Amino acid sequence: MNKDICVIVPCFNEEDNILNVLDDLSFHLPGCCIVVINDASTDASAKKVSQSPLAELISLPCNLGIGGTVQTGLKYAARHGFKYAVKFDGDGQHKASEIAPLMKPVLDGTADVSIGSRFIGTGEGFQSTLPRRIGIGIFRILNSLLIGQTVTDNTSGFRAYNEHALNFLARHYPSFDYPEPEEVVLLGRNGFRITEVSTPMEARNGGVSSINAMKSVYYMIKVILAILMVSIRPKLRRHKHV
Repeated sequence: MNKDICVIVPCFNEEDNILNVLDDLSFHLPGCCIVVINDASTDASAKKVSQSPLAELISLPCNLGIGGTVQTGLKYAARHGFKYAVKFDGDGQHKASEIAPLMKPVLDGTADVSIGSRFIGTGEGFQSTLPRRIGIGIFRILNSLLIGQTVTDNTSGFRAYNEHALNFLARHYPSFDYPEPEEVVLLGRNGFRITEVSTPMEARNGGVSSINAMKSVYYMIKVILAILMVSIRPKLRRHKHV
C-alpha cells in the first residue's frame, strides 16, 4: 500500500527541520515515495535533501509561494500514477505517526480528502498564537456558510487525498500564497467529500514561519477575497488524468 502513496513536502528555508522530517516519514511509511518541492530556498535545504537517499528533490527555479509549490507536488504525484497523496509540511510541526489515522477515511472510501485538525478531539499539542486562532475561527465561519460543512482547521497543511481529489487539484490548486482555506471551498463547491481527523501539531524546532504579525491582516484580506471569488465560480469539470 505504501507504494501507492506520494508524500508531498513543500519546503522553503527549512534546513533546520527537513532531514528530521524525512527521517520521520521514512520510518512510519517505509517504501512510500517522498518528494520535496524546494521553493527556491536560500539556505542549505536543497543541498541537504539532495544528499539524502530518502526523498526525491524538485527545485523550483524561482519562488512560487506555497500554492505553486504544492501544485508542483500534486502534478508530480498525478503524472506518476499515485493513488493517494499526503501533503506534509517541511517545518517539522506534523507527526508522520499521524498519517495512518489521517488516511483511514480516504482508504475506507468514506472521504475524498482528509484534513488533520488540531482543534478537534483532545485538543492536545501546539495550538498556534491567539491572532492566528482568531483568523482560523473566521475561516471556519466563512467556509461553513459557503460549503454547508464545518471545517475546524481550514489552514492545516496536513492533508490526504484520494486519486480523484489528487487529479482535480493537480489542475486546479489555488495559486495564492496561503491556499489551504481556498482549497476547502474549491473542493466543497465541486462535490468532494471532506472530513477531518484529530491530529496534534508540534511547535517548530527551528526556522521561522513565513507568516508574521505584520503579514496577518494582509493574509486575512487576501485569502477572504480568494475564498469569495472561488465560491462564485461555476463548478469545474473533473478530469481523470493530468
